[in-house]
Amino acid sequence: MPQSDHRPLKSDSDDFARQADGKQESIVGEFFSFMRETRKWFLAPIVILLLIVGLIVVLGGTVAAPFIYTLF
Repeated sequence: MPQSDHRPLKSDSDDFARQADGKQESIVGEFFSFMRETRKWFLAPIVILLLIVGLIVVLGGTVAAPFIYTLF
């Protein structure tokens, strides 16, 4: 069985180097780019709800706790 010599093309390595030297996206920006490209918009409400619940948990242990408890 002949061995295939799989070497990356010069354009592939140039493209990789160009992207590596470019500006990196933040986690939030990368997540929204992912949702836009894959059209998975159903993830947005889930993430927003998780952020709200996390914020309530964090604020539950602070001075703002009495104000949060009155909401429920």
